Amino acid sequence: MDGTMARKRHKPEEIVAKLRQVDVLTGQGKSIAEAVKTIAVT
Repeated sequence: MDGTMARKRHKPEEIVAKLRQVDVLTGQGKSIAEAVKTIAVT
């Protein structure tokens, strides 16, 4: 490895699931930043 972080490719259905999770969390009153941290996406 050259020291750079390897990128994981997400399948479309995984992306949709994560976006739905963010939608639910923001609906519960969390900020976008908190929701994104919760689903471990940068």
